Amino acid sequence: MKKLLYLSVFMLTLFSCSIDDDGPNYTFEILPIESVSMPSEFVLGETYEITVSYFKPSSCYVFNDFYYVSELNQRTIAVIASVYSGPNCEIYENELVDVSFNFMVNNNGTYVFRFWQGQDENGTDTYYIVEVPVVN
Repeated sequence: MKKLLYLSVFMLTLFSCSIDDDGPNYTFEILPIESVSMPSEFVLGETYEITVSYFKPSSCYVFNDFYYVSELNQRTIAVIASVYSGPNCEIYENELVDVSFNFMVNNNGTYVFRFWQGQDENGTDTYYIVEVPVVN
């Protein structure tokens, strides 16, 4: 009788597990930056808010984070969105969204910001480049 009980529990455990993932389905997509709002000069040691605007294609796109690469005084920045798959996505025509990040000035010289704006017809990345000097 114990063997039958153990076998039943084992079979119930084995078949009650589902290998289907019912969690949310999403991917990440880098979106082009449309415009930037930032100061024309920095002061060493200060922190500045930099605001970027991008077009949100549909209601299934949600801001996730910034792609941010720092190389000496050069910064490359893009918007990363989570894109949820589903039938209830509302398509947007011109939904401009603003997001911001804080930037602390740690070095002297001029900072070069490269904001990703997509790819050209040859598949080459294009950037909106802003140079901001550090003043005393």
